[in-house]
Amino acid sequence: MRKILPLEDRILVKVLREEEKTPSGIILPDVAKEKPQIAEVIEVGDDESIKVKRGDKIIFAKYSGTEIKIDGEDYLILNKSDILAKI
Repeated sequence: MRKILPLEDRILVKVLREEEKTPSGIILPDVAKEKPQIAEVIEVGDDESIKVKRGDKIIFAKYSGTEIKIDGEDYLILNKSDILAKI
């Protein structure tokens, strides 16, 4: 992966995909799935007030961030205010 270093209060995350099945075993098509809101932190900007670090799992605000593609993989760049909780 190319090295991407977010600036200031931004965080680079990889969105973790939801399960493909319901608890009862029904396989969901892509159009029926909700947009995932859980991600793994890949890189953190240099703002000292950011309270997450590389490897942390987070919950972020729905429809937030900027989607980017790096080496064929999808990532999001979030502002620290988009992070709702640490898992």
